[in-house]
Order: sequence, then structure tokens, then C-alpha cells
Amino acid sequence: MCSGLWLGNASGCCNFSRPRNEPPPFDFSWIYLKRLAGIDLPREGSSCTARWHLKIHKETEIMFSKLREVESRYQELEKLLSDPTVVTRQSLYQKYAKEHADLRDLVDAFREYEKVGAAIEEAQQLLRGNDEELKEIAREELPELRRQSTLLEERLKVLLLPKDPNDDRNVFLEIRAGTGGDEAGLFVGDLFRMYARYAEERKWKVEVISSTPSGGVGGFKEIIASIAGQGAYSQLKYESGVHRVQRVPVTEAQGRIHTSAVTVAILPEADEVEVTIDPNDLRIDVFHSSGHGGQSVNTTDSAVRITHLPTGLVVSCQDEKSQLKNKAKGMKVLRARLLDMMVKKQSDEISEARKSQVGSGDRSERIRTYNFPQGRVTDHRVGVTLYNLENILGGDIQEFVDALTAHFQAEALKQSTG
Repeated sequence: MCSGLWLGNASGCCNFSRPRNEPPPFDFSWIYLKRLAGIDLPREGSSCTARWHLKIHKETEIMFSKLREVESRYQELEKLLSDPTVVTRQSLYQKYAKEHADLRDLVDAFREYEKVGAAIEEAQQLLRGNDEELKEIAREELPELRRQSTLLEERLKVLLLPKDPNDDRNVFLEIRAGTGGDEAGLFVGDLFRMYARYAEERKWKVEVISSTPSGGVGGFKEIIASIAGQGAYSQLKYESGVHRVQRVPVTEAQGRIHTSAVTVAILPEADEVEVTIDPNDLRIDVFHSSGHGGQSVNTTDSAVRITHLPTGLVVSCQDEKSQLKNKAKGMKVLRARLLDMMVKKQSDEISEARKSQVGSGDRSERIRTYNFPQGRVTDHRVGVTLYNLENILGGDIQEFVDALTAHFQAEALKQSTG
């Protein structure tokens, strides 16, 4: 089995498979991202080399002009954060503190790049001097300094990509059984545990909003949960889509492999000011809760079903004993779904030719397959196959998260370079 990274061609394809326990081969550099995005790099000596270098020179000038503006703003924010008049105004202080934190990685990388650049200039001056011993030291140091400079420039270009405004939001996780009957229901539970353990590793808070059991085998028709924590949406947004499972069901006497499907939706939490809901557009029904829940189950009308009449969206919540708490949770989910509809509509209008939704989360699209007999998991969007199914279902999905982030950064670079 091949364990390397295939950069592919202009199709923007990335494909590799890796045996278990072998370190990841990824090096998401600028050159890799350019190739992954299908951006041609001309050969030296070709007729377009001069034009290419001129274009790169102009792009670099623009980039460093932007970086100096960012550094200037960063310094301004440092002064503001130490200003007593700002410190006493908590909302303003928090706003500036967040902006300062958002710029930190970019400014740190830029300052390190300038530091390495100064070291390169110093080494080049030594090479022009007459001291042979110092010239030898400079010759030894220059290759490593240039390598560091190249890597830092690559990192700066990625850090300068526009940030998704939803990246810092909390999320709602919705997992629903698709085709496959009881097996699909069981896999809903498997995926929820996977995401819950991933969240717990990051000290995020997971709270089940509603769950609907299926049959008598311990599965679920649906689980809806909130996940709160720094960067939750940025890490999970590419999980939306159809997840396929291939395994032998417990009830299968002949040992045949069955294929089932589950849909996952990751929705950024919406603020009340972002999504205004007219109370007249809502129909709210109350009913007895069902399933697990102790003495309150089937004894009080604590469960709530909210229908948004203009869109037909329906949200049910029954996990709390209090009707008011269930209604409050349901309204949060409804706002998130309405925001998701708005974002997708805007995305479709802006990039209709690409026929894609934000994060490539089209739920009719098969994005990942979990094959139990072979112990492998394949993400079909980036062609990544990992032979580590048990650990992945135990929450170890970071390698997929990193690969998908790099893939969609490459797509963003492709769009930005026209």
C-alpha cells in the first residue's frame, strides 16, 4: 500500500492511503496548496517565466503591504488594550481583545519572517566580505535560512486567506439515520459518540437537545446536540454530508456485509439579532415526551414541537423536564437552521457555477465511508484513506480535519488567484 502523498494534476485531486500506526505524510505547504488547487507553476526558461515572476513579484508586494497594515493594527490594539478607558468598558475591551487574538498568529509569523530575512541579508553581506572563516559560516547557514524563509512565506499566504466569519461559533450537530434500517440507527449512535469524544478531548461542552430512539436494538432515528467551545465550527464544518457504513449486522446470520447511510449536519449557532423570528410565524405544539427520561416521561406535556410556517421547518425538543427549557432549546436550533438556509442561499447565488454549498456539505453527497471488515475509513472528497477505524470512531478524527482544511484552503487559493 502506498504511504506517500500524491499531488495529482490540475484536477486538484489529493489521494493517499496510509497503513495503521504510520505517521501522517502531510506537509501542507504553499507549493502543495498551489498544486492541489490546480495552479500551474511554469518551468524555468519557459516563455511565460518572466511574466510569472513579474506577477508573483506584484502579488508579493501587495501581500507585504497588507501584512504591514495588519502589524500596525496589531500594535494599535495593544495600546488600546492597556488604555484604562477601554479596560473599564468590558464589551469594547472584549471586542479589541478578540481582534488582537485573531491577528496574533499572522503577526507572529510576519515578524519571524522579517527576522529570518534580516539574517539572510546579514549572511549575504558576509559572503561579500573578505573574511574566509565568516564566509564559510554564512555558506553553511544560508540554505537553512532560505528554507525557513520559504516555509514562513507559505504560512503567511495561507494565514492571509479570508477567515470564515462563522469559525468561532458554537455548533448544533444533527445526525439522522438514512438508508439501512436498524444498522443506520446504530451508526447514528456511533457517530455521536465519535464527535462527543472529539469534543471532550478539546474541553468543549456537549449537550444533547433531543434524541429519538429507533426500534429495540439501541439505535437512534435522530440525535441533535449542541457543541460549545473555541473553534468548534472551524473544526467540524466539513463533517456535513452523507456518512456511509459497511459492516456485518449482528442479526445477519449469513455474514453478509450491509451498507447503510447516515446524514450529518453541522450548523453554526445563530445570535438572536442575526435571525429575527416573528412569533406570528410560529406554531408551537406541546405533547408528552417519549423514550428515556424517568418519571416525567408520558406524564406531562413537557415536550415541544415548533413549526416555522414560512419555511416549513420543524424542531422538536423533549430532553428537558421543563416545557420552557425545551422551547428555549428548540428556538436555538430553529435559528441555526434558518441561518444555515440563508448562508446556503447566498452561497448558491454567488457560486452557482460551482454547484456547491459552504463547506461542501451537500447532504446528498457521500463524503466518507467507514468499512468495518477492512478496518478503514475513506474521505471521498480528498481521497484520504486511514486504516485506523477503531481510533477514529473513538474520536481521533483530527487527521481528516487537517486534510479537509488544507483541501478547502487550496480551493480558496484557486478562487483568489482567478
